[in-house]
Amino acid sequence: MREVLARLDRLEKDNHAMAEEIHALRNELATLRAPDPAATSASSDGPAAQDDQPLAESRAVEQSRIQDLAQTKVEASQKFPIRITGMALFNAYVNGRYNNQSDNPTIASYLPGDATGGGTLRQSTLGLLFNGPATFAGGKVSGSLYMDFFGGSTSSLNHLVRLRTASINLDWTHTSFSFGQEKPIISPRDPDSLAQVGVSPLTGAGNLWLWQPQMRIEQRVALGNDAGLRAQVGVFQTSLLNTTSDPNSYAAPLPGQPTEDSSPGAETRLEVWKRWSETGRLEIAGGFHMNRNHVARFSLPSNIYTLDWFFRPFEKLEFSGMYFHGRNVAVVGGLRQGYTVLPGGKWVSVGSNGGWAQLRFPVTPRLTFDIYGGQQDDRNADLIYGFIGKNQAYFANAMYRLAPNVIVSLEGGQVRTTYFASGNRLNDHYDLGIAYLF
Repeated sequence: MREVLARLDRLEKDNHAMAEEIHALRNELATLRAPDPAATSASSDGPAAQDDQPLAESRAVEQSRIQDLAQTKVEASQKFPIRITGMALFNAYVNGRYNNQSDNPTIASYLPGDATGGGTLRQSTLGLLFNGPATFAGGKVSGSLYMDFFGGSTSSLNHLVRLRTASINLDWTHTSFSFGQEKPIISPRDPDSLAQVGVSPLTGAGNLWLWQPQMRIEQRVALGNDAGLRAQVGVFQTSLLNTTSDPNSYAAPLPGQPTEDSSPGAETRLEVWKRWSETGRLEIAGGFHMNRNHVARFSLPSNIYTLDWFFRPFEKLEFSGMYFHGRNVAVVGGLRQGYTVLPGGKWVSVGSNGGWAQLRFPVTPRLTFDIYGGQQDDRNADLIYGFIGKNQAYFANAMYRLAPNVIVSLEGGQVRTTYFASGNRLNDHYDLGIAYLF
């Protein structure tokens, strides 16, 4: 998705350039249409008459150019421009036998099945970007809405449109308000992959990713020209867990458990950043999540501490990731086993440790290599038979730009799931991805 965001920045610059060009062409047309006193006083057989045909041709060409440029902008009913963006993504994949009946499994299933393979376009994305009017005190309004076709089922005739993320932003120089559906504040980063887009890479293996409704405020403080602080605080709608009728569940709920009703949680994150060159940059942040969900008459707390980072010492190397420690991390996108009913009837929130890390090597502007992996390790004392004690995933990929907006990706890796008191299950996954960015 980082490639998509970079593409969006370039499109925004192109949009401004085209707007300026349209304005210049319209001014030129107005000048050409104005009567020329010297021309009107000349005789009909003079040079002005001989230039009538080239002048008409010039006007026609310029008018056609203006119409072509105008077609690149979509205007909403409120007269503000909307930009269309997204990615047409084709994936061809091969899975091992413990594939959990999924085209891109996030856990290795307990029992084996047949090895699978196939192709899909359901991870393609479609987005709308908009810029609204200026608001009070010089603020600006902007927003986005991203969808994919990951709803429904894996059947090629049942790929349903699904909302991924959306936001409405009010931005001032040092302060921003945001309302929408995004990743948790405490986990803003993702590994880079075109193999796993329908859900974030390393779902269930260290990446707390779940897109949920939320409200947040951000305050930015500059510490000179090359350093600063960013503080965020917000309210996050936690996940509704163990709902067996949910067709878009990213992992199967555990059988026999009642629904854990969701409630809003409070989140905060403080980031420090420093840069020392055009490419050298360090970002490091700590975060905290807190909420209480309810199952029947029992209250189940969720407390999560996080640390995330991004380090680019020079142009050809990037190191990013996150670490978390807490309990009931299922409510923000961890394994769907946030609580347990232990023998004797005691209800407990499952304790967890985990995280992920990625090394990225942008060798050339066209070629990039990524190596990433992560795990979620739940506390065995909180588990019962059938639960997952540890889930790990390791992947590597190579991405090559055939053109500025066409990317080919080869990725391979393994998901390793350890079931409590039942041993390990392994699933290999290999993927070829071809993406057209627009």
